[in-house]
Amino acid sequence: MTQIVVTRPSEAKTHKQLHGLTRTLVNNMVVGVTDGYRKPLEITGVGYRAALVGRKLQLNLGYSHPIEIDPPAGISFEVENPTSWPSSASTRSSSARSPPRVRATRKPEPYKGKGVRYAGEQIRRKAGKAGKIGGKK
Repeated sequence: MTQIVVTRPSEAKTHKQLHGLTRTLVNNMVVGVTDGYRKPLEITGVGYRAALVGRKLQLNLGYSHPIEIDPPAGISFEVENPTSWPSSASTRSSSARSPPRVRATRKPEPYKGKGVRYAGEQIRRKAGKAGKIGGKK
């Protein structure tokens, strides 16, 4: 088993800060190479779905046309079923760039909750319009 040891030259505050930063960056690199990073997304809405066309992600989100998204370098899309898919990357920073771009195509709206969201994301729901009380006068 190979180990990477990160040490600091002194107990100064800046050395402690840089020690933690370096250790975390190295850990993220090792996890990225061994396991990879996944950021799962879900679609909620009638008729909303995703499909993989070649390497592109094709989204039908209620617009008059399908939206096609090219994955950036180092990122791959996998469609498990038409309403959820993860985007995978080997580095943490690149795995964090693509999902917000996909989510921005149709953000979840607060009244019905339809749209593209991260898996497990809670959407704060709002009450709809209240009906009139008493009718016409």
